Amino acid sequence: MRAFPSISIIPALLLLGSTVQAHDPVFSPGPHVLYKEGIEIHLGSDRQEAGSQKESELALELTYGLTGDWAAGISLPYKQIDTEAGESSGRGETRLFTKYRFWRQDSLGVQESAAVLARLMLDDGDPRLGSGTTDLLLGATYGYESLRWYRWSSLRYRRNGEDDARLRRGDAGLIDFALGYRPTMPRYLRPDTVWILELNGEFNRPTRIDGAEMADSGGSQWFVSPGIFWTLRNFAIKAGMQLPVASSLRGDQPETDYRAKLELEWHL
Repeated sequence: MRAFPSISIIPALLLLGSTVQAHDPVFSPGPHVLYKEGIEIHLGSDRQEAGSQKESELALELTYGLTGDWAAGISLPYKQIDTEAGESSGRGETRLFTKYRFWRQDSLGVQESAAVLARLMLDDGDPRLGSGTTDLLLGATYGYESLRWYRWSSLRYRRNGEDDARLRRGDAGLIDFALGYRPTMPRYLRPDTVWILELNGEFNRPTRIDGAEMADSGGSQWFVSPGIFWTLRNFAIKAGMQLPVASSLRGDQPETDYRAKLELEWHL
């Protein structure tokens, strides 16, 4: 005789099918795409320290679901940078982004999916805070999502432009692996918590000016990043901290002390 899921897990399976896609890692992208004609209002706060330099950012992000597999949006950040030379604050560069989920497979209590993404960083912010260039990031991401366990991975490449002084920051490659665990089964209309642990790698090519490499630039860093994703119906809170575990920077560069992130999401 064919076995059927018990009545006790049916609400959890329904919840999985309707909201599980909303769970993405904190410091790396996942394949989640907003539902068709949906609107997401996102407020994010980031802070990082590296030696004597401190940088904070507060960003308002709006996303629209063009289809059930394709979303696009805009991010408007406000930045503050504090160095030994002084403090500067103002509007950061506008960011335009899109994500397309090209594959999805559902089975009982499990969803697997993959997506490609792009982000364009415009040179329209405060000149004291911006890079002076228009930059492009391209990537792909995969996710495995069940009632208990989540697995994600992503690969991204950032292509940086050249400014008026012919200075070009080195391109960057990013690779991410993440694992999520839900300690208690989800219940409809009840708060839901997923604990997340990420491994994030960054590989930067040297900065060039007039085609010549700058000695104190480029290199690689690895981070371990614990985080949490808490949801209640159409509202979510994401928070986490990146902690450096390995670093191989060229020349005399300050190593990252930490990076912290707090995000609020509201789906309409």
